[in-house]
Amino acid sequence: MDRPDDAPAEAVDLRKEVEALRLRVAELEASSGRAHTAALRESEEKYRSLSNNAEGGISTDITERKHAEAELMRSEALMRTAIENLPLIFYVIDSEGIFRLSIGAGLKGLGLEQNQVCGSSAFEIYRDFPVITSALREALAGNTATFESRVGGASHSNICVPYCTSDGGFSGLVGVALDITVSKKAEEEKSKLEEQLAHAQKMESVGRLAGGVAHDFNNMLGVILGHAEMAIENMDPAEALLRGNLEEIRKAAERSANLTRQLLAFARKQTVAPKVLDLNATVASMLKMLRRLVGEDVNLVWLPGAELYQVKVDPSQVDQILANLCVNARDAIDGVGRLTIETANSRFDDDYCAAHAEVVPGEYVKLAVTDDGCGMDKATQERIFEPFFTTKGVGKGTGLGLATVYGIVKQNNGFVSVTSEPHKGTTFEIWLPRHVTAETGTAQAVPISVPVVRGRETILVVEDEPSILDMTKTMLERLGYTVLTANTAREAIRLAGAYTGVIHLLLTDVVMPEINGRDLAKILLTSYPALQRLFMSGHTADVIARHGVLDEGVPFIQKPFSKKDLAARVSEVLEHGSSRARLSIQDPSRGHCR
Repeated sequence: MDRPDDAPAEAVDLRKEVEALRLRVAELEASSGRAHTAALRESEEKYRSLSNNAEGGISTDITERKHAEAELMRSEALMRTAIENLPLIFYVIDSEGIFRLSIGAGLKGLGLEQNQVCGSSAFEIYRDFPVITSALREALAGNTATFESRVGGASHSNICVPYCTSDGGFSGLVGVALDITVSKKAEEEKSKLEEQLAHAQKMESVGRLAGGVAHDFNNMLGVILGHAEMAIENMDPAEALLRGNLEEIRKAAERSANLTRQLLAFARKQTVAPKVLDLNATVASMLKMLRRLVGEDVNLVWLPGAELYQVKVDPSQVDQILANLCVNARDAIDGVGRLTIETANSRFDDDYCAAHAEVVPGEYVKLAVTDDGCGMDKATQERIFEPFFTTKGVGKGTGLGLATVYGIVKQNNGFVSVTSEPHKGTTFEIWLPRHVTAETGTAQAVPISVPVVRGRETILVVEDEPSILDMTKTMLERLGYTVLTANTAREAIRLAGAYTGVIHLLLTDVVMPEINGRDLAKILLTSYPALQRLFMSGHTADVIARHGVLDEGVPFIQKPFSKKDLAARVSEVLEHGSSRARLSIQDPSRGHCR
C-alpha cells in the first residue's frame, strides 16, 4: 500500500464496482442460469479480494498511526511529570526576552505556578537582579551562560544555552535552573560553624599564651609588691618623696597583677570560689556601686526577672562582669543616657543549638546590659572579645574588659552575645546555666574580711623560688610568726622531722619538682595530724588541677599577694581551720569545680 492517504477513496470505488457486479450476477442468473455460474464466482472472488485489500489497508494504517500518537502522548506525559516533580525549572525565552515556557517543581520555591510567567519579559521580571539579566543577555547573544541566583529566599544553579530553528535561524534560549536552596543553606551553615571554630581556636590560643606567662609574671609581681609594701612600712614619715615613689611602685604592681587576673579570666584559668547564687540578689547588692561607677548623667534601670533560677558562680566574677559591662556602656554614652540591667529565665532547645555551635540545650539565666550609646558596626563586633582590642583612645582602655567577661562566662559553661548597630545602642546578653540541686548559697558581692592579728604560731613555708620564699618569710615574721623555710619538699620533710616544737601551719607552693604540695602535706600529716595547710601558686587553675591539688574545702591563696592578704588568709586558716576556708579551683577540662 504505497498511498495510504488515498485508501478511503479507493474503497468507495471498490464498493461501487462490487455493487455493479452484484447487479450483473443477478441479471446473469435470471437469463442464463447455470451457464453463467463461472462468471459469477469469478466476480465474487474479485469482490472479496478488492474489498479485503482496501478495508485491511485502512485498518492497518489507522492502528499504526494511533499507536504512534499514544506513544508520543505517553512520552510527553512522562517528560512533563519528570520536569514538574524534579527540583528544577525548565524555561524557554525567545529572542525578544519573552518567556515561552516555564515549568518545573522549582517554581514553587518562587511562589509561581506552571507557565505563570509565559508572555512576560524576563528582563522586566528580573530587573533588580543584574546577575540574572547579564547571563540572559549573554545566552541571547549566542553563548552558553552559567550562574547562581537567589530570588525570594530560593537559590538556583542555572545554565542557559542558545537554540536555533531547523534552518539555522536563531530563536532564543533554553535554560534549566536547579533548586540548591537546601545545599546552599547547609554550605552557609558549615561556613558559619567554621568561622565560629576558627574564632574559638584563636581565643583559645591567646588564652594558652596568657596562661603560659602567668606563673612567672605572678612570681615577679609578688616580689615587687611585697617588698614595696614592706619598704613603705619601714620608712620614716618624714621621707615623703621616697614614700611617694614607693607608693607608685606598689600601685603599678597592683595594676599589673589585676591585668594578669583579667588575662587569666579570659583564658578561663582564673582560680574561683563558686557559690550557688540568686543572681537578682547579687545584682541588687551592687547597684549602689554601679551607679557611682556610671555617674549621674546615666540613668541606671534595674529590671529583675521573676522566680529566677539559681546559678553557681563565684560572686566576685559577677562583680567583674557587671563592672566591665557598665563601664563599657558608660563610655559609649555621650552625655545623658540610659543603661538597663535585667535578668530572666531562658531555655534553648536542640533546634536553636543546631544553629549556634557554642550553645548547649538546657535552662539558663539571662543577664542583659543595654545602653543607648553610640553602638558598634559589624567589624567591631567580630573583634569585641579579643584581648587588647579597644576602640578607645590611647591610655583610656586596656582592651581586656570584654575579654574578661568572655572568659568568665566560658569558664562557667555559659555563652555571651552582642547586638548592636551604629547610633542605636548595644545589648550584651549573658546566659549562665541553671544550677539544679538542693544546695543553697548566699549572694555576697563582697567577701567577709578577716581581721589581721599578730600571730604566735609556727609556720613551715615551702617555695622553690628563692625570692618568693625570702619575701614570704619576712612578711610572716613581721606579723609575729615563727617561720621555718625550705626550697624543696624533701628539705621540708627533713626540717619537720628535726624540729622539736609544734608546726601549726604548712604554707606550700602547689607545683614543685619531685614532690608537689599535696603529696608533701600528706607526708607531714602522718607526723602532725593537726597540721593546717594553706596552698599557694602563681600557676593557672588547669595546671594546678592536673597535679591533683586543691580539692574543694582546701585553703588556697593566689600569687601575687600582699602582706595584708597573706595575714588575713593565714589568720583565717589557723583560727577556723580548713572547714571555714573554702576555696576551689575551676577545672576547665571537666566543666565543674574540684
